[in-house]
Amino acid sequence: MADGAKIVIDRASKLFLEGTVVAFRNVELTVRPKEILCIVGPSGCGKTTLLRCIGGLVAPTSGRVLIDGAAVDRPRAGVAIVFQHFGLLPWKTVAANVAFGLRVAGAPRGEIAERTDHYTKLVGLAGFENHYPYQLSGGMQQRVGLARALATNPEILLMDEPFSSVDAQTREVLQEELLELHERERRTMIFITHSIDEALVLGDRVAVMATHPGRVKEVLTVDFARPRDPAAVRGEPRYAELRNHIWSELRPAAVT
Repeated sequence: MADGAKIVIDRASKLFLEGTVVAFRNVELTVRPKEILCIVGPSGCGKTTLLRCIGGLVAPTSGRVLIDGAAVDRPRAGVAIVFQHFGLLPWKTVAANVAFGLRVAGAPRGEIAERTDHYTKLVGLAGFENHYPYQLSGGMQQRVGLARALATNPEILLMDEPFSSVDAQTREVLQEELLELHERERRTMIFITHSIDEALVLGDRVAVMATHPGRVKEVLTVDFARPRDPAAVRGEPRYAELRNHIWSELRPAAVT
């Protein structure tokens, strides 16, 4: 087991339907403090199920998940999840949605107000506090979901394809904003994506998963300097090399 790791997935497997359906098998993976680990892989390789195991929403069938050396057996304080589908409460305003997790946790009223204001501004939604989700674009709704997660002050942020449902231009803007946020408020992040480009732009390392059964094929170091400029990254020869390598690993599953 890796010394100093924030998260350790130790020979974890998840099976459904009395073992007849394998989400993933014998996954071993570590996540370092304050790094962004991106996980990329084909549909059906168990990425989202693995993230839910890390978040304590489901338990692995065998093996274990550890955070700071302690086994994860339920959702725990200090871990927040940003889902692919925004998950906003449509009858609540932006401010009320951002504050929701803090209210559930029983935070003092003054702290709720302060944190809600801070993170609403941090994600670029100042002036929209009293709007409802239906009045916002997809990108703005995703910012609300991110602000809601950050407001709880998590040490670990688990992100399940959070930008996949927005248009391409908005996606690049959100990537840039996430990189800026990571520079300001270093947190340990696991970021699931189908996009090789996104994984290379955001990640310190990229775990490449395969399916049948779901497993980690390899973990690649993405050694572009931080602070990171996405445009500069895409112009690096190493970017093309890594992208082509990852695509060669994923392509067989994509064309079957």
